[in-house]
Amino acid sequence: MADLSGIRLGFAVCGSFCNAARAMQAAEACTAAGASLLPIVSEHFAGIKTRFGSPADYLSQLTALSGGTLIQSIAEAEPIGPKAMTDALIVCPCTGNLLGKLAAGITDNTVTMAVKSHLRGGKPVILCVATNDGLSASARNLGDLLNRRHYYFVPFGQDDPCKKPTSLVADFSQIPQTVETALHGQQIQPMLL
Repeated sequence: MADLSGIRLGFAVCGSFCNAARAMQAAEACTAAGASLLPIVSEHFAGIKTRFGSPADYLSQLTALSGGTLIQSIAEAEPIGPKAMTDALIVCPCTGNLLGKLAAGITDNTVTMAVKSHLRGGKPVILCVATNDGLSASARNLGDLLNRRHYYFVPFGQDDPCKKPTSLVADFSQIPQTVETALHGQQIQPMLL
């Protein structure tokens, strides 16, 4: 079991709505491993009700896990780096849209600002990929980020090769171990499932 005692973990959630429940379980696992959570949510995740649940329920869960803190605007995310608010930051889930923005250096929402601000200190960013186009349109962005310093990946693979041949999803159960390994400057292995 991973030991994240004393670790201030930024936990950024964006709009892979079908994975929201798994993200909440992962957030709970990180706190159970000892991490102090700083939840960060994208505007879409915070504002769109889907067949996978109400944002209010998820925001309430994240707020409870953090003891009352929740970052949900660019202005609130900007101080993360300058004020050294996090030791590591995970994006869970990390959509294909967000992969593209990170690869291109685009900072236009709460999560991208949180990542940019956190990276200012050269600290690890862990990506928990969940995208239907990971082996098609998003493949080059994934490859770009695999090649960059300070980015680490939760082990991932094809989730349904027959029905969704380009879809990639990380193993959410390996998040605490991936964070712990990234804090030591190493990519957890094997990375591909």
